[in-house]
Amino acid sequence: MTWRTGTVTDRRASWAGARELTLRLDVPLPGGDDGATGRTDVRGLAYTALVGDPGVGDRLLLNVSALARGLGTGGYALVVGPAGDSAPPPDPAPGPGHLVKARYTPLQAMVLGVDEQESEHHATLRDADDLGGLPVVVADLHSALPAVVAGARHGAERAGRPTPRVAYVMTDGGALPAAFSRTIATLREAGWLAATVTVGQAFGGDLEAVTVHTGLLAARHVAHADLVVVAQGPGNLGTGTRWGFSGVAAGEAVNAAAVLRGRAVASLRVSGADARERHLGVSHHSLTAYGRVALAAADVPVPAPTPPVEALPGWGADLTARVHAQSAALADVPAGHRLLDVPAGTGLLDALRASPARLSTMGRGLDADPAAFVAAAVAGLHAEALVAAPGSR
Repeated sequence: MTWRTGTVTDRRASWAGARELTLRLDVPLPGGDDGATGRTDVRGLAYTALVGDPGVGDRLLLNVSALARGLGTGGYALVVGPAGDSAPPPDPAPGPGHLVKARYTPLQAMVLGVDEQESEHHATLRDADDLGGLPVVVADLHSALPAVVAGARHGAERAGRPTPRVAYVMTDGGALPAAFSRTIATLREAGWLAATVTVGQAFGGDLEAVTVHTGLLAARHVAHADLVVVAQGPGNLGTGTRWGFSGVAAGEAVNAAAVLRGRAVASLRVSGADARERHLGVSHHSLTAYGRVALAAADVPVPAPTPPVEALPGWGADLTARVHAQSAALADVPAGHRLLDVPAGTGLLDALRASPARLSTMGRGLDADPAAFVAAAVAGLHAEALVAAPGSR
């Protein structure tokens, strides 16, 4: 770990659970891949539930490991606590809860689990064992979340149906604090998300749960969701190997949805702009997670673009053919996934452009890599149709 101390020179934007800061470091950063050598003025982030809400002039202890290495997702000086003569944050108010998240780290947090005995929802979840056909959209990347929700809302609007109530189950493959995600905060403020459930070691959602299974049950029976999206937080980890990526958990989420009698919808990770062969078209992450890890069948919506959509940058008939050829393999795996061609027209693009949360994946926006977001949106479009289907719940 790379440590620094620094002084707050400016308080910047804040959202639920987080505060951005400008900090002046006492010792400049070491050399990094982004040419950060010698920098003393940096951007910082404080998780206010953990370290309080620092003010200008406060001297703080900082973890600058990711910043020093020039990493994009974690490129903050993260506030660990006060340094020197600065006062520590006040003690939290006494309250229930004994679930420990980020366990045995210096910043472990104690929270009230939705499913533990002290929770008002314990009786509801104690014997809960059934999602009742709840559509569960599983995605590899956090960046799919706003696109899936946009697709679901577009489907309801197009059909004249009520907007579905959407919950997000955030797994711990990426960021652990939900407050790191501006996407979650923006979608909540806009009313596009009804609730976030943080599971595993992830924390900071509207509801806390121990496992993906209890998170799904909480989304259904406590948050009363019509539709659930399961994905890791920001910061997907990959190593360029067949199995060394955090998105493997997407296959396990399909299994969890199935064993609880939900309706799993596997959102494909697709790109027409990624220069890496393993991620061009349908990413090997999706093919491995759904083809090798998932043991239960899921619906796999495959985008069928209209000519105006196919004419967008990075798309074209070649990409469409590649995506269909790659996804066809998922129908032949032991799980026997159900492939569904879902039309993707300009109306879906308009819905994506209307997203209150910024669309960005691997540094590329909608115009640079439309296939990535359209593939996620058709999963939401299909899931919304399942909500409306007779007998689906």
